[in-house]
Amino acid sequence: MTWYQPRQFVVTERAHLLAVLRAHPFATLVSVRDGAPAFTHLPLQAEESPGGLRLLGHVAHANPHWSTWRDGDEVTAIFHGPNAYVAPAWYATREAVPTWNYIVVHARGPIRVTHDSEAKEKILKALIDRHDPPYRAQWDELGEEFREKMKRGIVGLTIEVAQLEGKFKLSQNRAPEDRAAVRARHAQGDAQARLLAEWMKRLGG
Repeated sequence: MTWYQPRQFVVTERAHLLAVLRAHPFATLVSVRDGAPAFTHLPLQAEESPGGLRLLGHVAHANPHWSTWRDGDEVTAIFHGPNAYVAPAWYATREAVPTWNYIVVHARGPIRVTHDSEAKEKILKALIDRHDPPYRAQWDELGEEFREKMKRGIVGLTIEVAQLEGKFKLSQNRAPEDRAAVRARHAQGDAQARLLAEWMKRLGG
């Protein structure tokens, strides 16, 4: 699969890409089987090790998407960072049109599924520890029968990330004065716009 990636919007610094994965863990998981695309929306936990980057998550057993995966199939997880509207009135020139600034990161690699209770337990605890640490004690205290029932309702997955690509569309194609104006407007906007302004500053724009 390919995507439109003008070179001025390409970000390759791994630290920036991982920052997006961790700040915006709710992803769209895309795969193709027999020419037909399929999608699932889910949180994914990014974990780095000496062996590389991997994503951990799970889907409902009732979700037919997982049954189309064969171990080793290539999938893409799309992580959506902040996004916001850009008005042409913000530019120094009147010859301008509206656009949208945004950040996305694509993580691509082979997927493997697991039905093993212990493996799913590790995935669940990784997600709990990341998003709701106080719940960890409650989960551990729940009866084994209940926990096993819950785990039977999910399928665990691991994606070994082979390719990580970032698109940070932050008005890099505009004149410096226009970029400065867009950043100032984003800084006065909603939470997502303010995040874009922070990224513009972080990337030197």
